[in-house]
Amino acid sequence: MPEIDAGEGPVRGPERTEASRRNFMRKVFFASGATALVTMGSAGAWTALADDSAGTADASASPSPSGAPSGGPGGGTGGPGNQSLTEEFFGLTTDGKRIDDLFTIHSTRVDTAPVITAANAFLAGLTDTQKTSTQFTVHSTEWRLWSNIDSYSRQGVSLADLTDTQKDLGTALLKAALSADGLETTEKIRRINQAAGEAIGNTASFNEDAYYWTLMGTPSDSEPWGFQFDGHHCVVNYFVLGDQVVMSPCFWGSEPTSMEIDGETVTVCHEEVLASLAFVNSLTTDQQAVAIVSATKSSESMKAGAFSDNAVQAYEGLRGNALTRAQRQKLLGIVEAFVDRAKADAAKVRMAEVRAHLDDTYVTWAGGTGADDAFYVRVHSPVVWVEVDCQAPGPLRGAYGGTEGVPTQMHVHSIIRTPNGNDYGKELLRQHYLTSPHHR
Repeated sequence: MPEIDAGEGPVRGPERTEASRRNFMRKVFFASGATALVTMGSAGAWTALADDSAGTADASASPSPSGAPSGGPGGGTGGPGNQSLTEEFFGLTTDGKRIDDLFTIHSTRVDTAPVITAANAFLAGLTDTQKTSTQFTVHSTEWRLWSNIDSYSRQGVSLADLTDTQKDLGTALLKAALSADGLETTEKIRRINQAAGEAIGNTASFNEDAYYWTLMGTPSDSEPWGFQFDGHHCVVNYFVLGDQVVMSPCFWGSEPTSMEIDGETVTVCHEEVLASLAFVNSLTTDQQAVAIVSATKSSESMKAGAFSDNAVQAYEGLRGNALTRAQRQKLLGIVEAFVDRAKADAAKVRMAEVRAHLDDTYVTWAGGTGADDAFYVRVHSPVVWVEVDCQAPGPLRGAYGGTEGVPTQMHVHSIIRTPNGNDYGKELLRQHYLTSPHHR
């Protein structure tokens, strides 16, 4: 099933009933997560992972019947009807088996103090009721309950329910975590979402305030914690452990990707499109024959969108060790379009990690290679997964005259992930609870 943006349904604020869904998710976690908990290797780890800010779950309870998220292997849609997790977190793999020793707890010299300060200020600015619905434990399944879909029922506190002062504190948190480009990208996505909603007469579903904050754990310079900013076409997951940062999964997209707003042309998600085209057009004819698996582009090609944390996808396409030095730089340029949305020091660490596995990085392409052609590209290595997907027009096509069923650069979905178990910093979290003396 393709990842289609639902165009109906009102924006849901924190006044909705959350207890039943949160309770259900804790039950699913306990019912399906026994193996993961056992591998943690200690009673302290079990106790820590069993915790949840909303209360203590009943480990013996059985989850309500629920189908797996729709979509084939690796392609869950994350739509409103797919709000449950039916399996424990494992991470993206090529064959269902994780590669060990890729991620370790070590000093990276990333300055996380500003984001800790900003997160504490944001929490302090919330009312007690808002804080209760916004703050979860660092082990919470809430990490995985994000979706690109506009009408997906989210938890946390929405921008619509914050005062201007509280919104400013949230913006300060994003500013502390993201680069200028990253902050600008999130703001442009929200701005286009509002303008496109106005253009089609549906600001109830599409607006700049239907974005939600959740914080996992307590901001700390030594204990693991993180935050999630989640809404239509924009999802940022940000995990912190000491001076280590994991910023994935992050979803960036827009429909349209360029729009006149108040006399200004606002364009977003252009960097990844340009970098992708620059790379594919640097290839020789023989190299393109390997990289391009299809000359045509389907309506939706993304393999690891929402609710696809455990996608299994074999390497496919052109391998990095077959590239010239200049081509390798252009390949890295695709990844940099995503990684550079983090602060410079965190981005530097991430790109060093990516470069270390460049020979074992594969690139897959579908669609055209012209400047305006719709395409899909996947960059896949042991430590990074990037997808850029030019999709068929969705519910906002009326804002730009898109043709139904015809993929276009005016509707882009893109994502960056960390394969082999370290999305959401899960592998670092596991190691922390195994090795920290106070958790043994």
